[in-house]
Amino acid sequence: MTPQILTHPLALHLLTKLRDVNTIPSEFRSYCRTITNLLVLEATKKLHTELIKIDTPLVQTDGIKIKTQIAAVPILRAGLGMLESVLALLPEVSVGYIGLERNDTTGKAKSYYCKLPRLANHFTLLLDPMLATGGSACQAIDLLKVHGGTSIALVCVVAAPEGLANLHTKHPEVQIFTAAIDESLDSMNYIVPGVGDFGDRLYGTL
Repeated sequence: MTPQILTHPLALHLLTKLRDVNTIPSEFRSYCRTITNLLVLEATKKLHTELIKIDTPLVQTDGIKIKTQIAAVPILRAGLGMLESVLALLPEVSVGYIGLERNDTTGKAKSYYCKLPRLANHFTLLLDPMLATGGSACQAIDLLKVHGGTSIALVCVVAAPEGLANLHTKHPEVQIFTAAIDESLDSMNYIVPGVGDFGDRLYGTL
């Protein structure tokens, strides 16, 4: 599926702030939350809705209610920086967690934690700010499918072409929403130009 890329000027501004090596962790977290808001708005643009009647303080009127059940699943730990935005926009979502740790030598991820709700009949937002090789995302999607996930969208801040290709090969039906597709991966499988290690910059563990 073709990735959906944010083109809004605010998204480009926020991405520039995230890339800047001089951005301190507190600012980095703030920019992460705001750009996630924009990504989630885009990812949920086609949710099913229904017409309902409500009472305002003055009269009865028609309103719109989201009909789709939604789940949000951050990949630990960097994905946690995106979860707050989802909960602010969609407070009734079901939340699960997947813990994957990348081996810097092999570039492969090792699973150390998985706690997921039942995902059948849910639209699931998988939250992972960096799509590098795509190994972690593919492994996480495998787990989502085991728990009944069939409608899945990956929400990431930056993606590499290698990760997009990997995801398209293994999970072609998964929607991808990102703020940028960067140039490539370096020899250590970091995205270039990227933002550096997202988790380290998010939590100040540099």
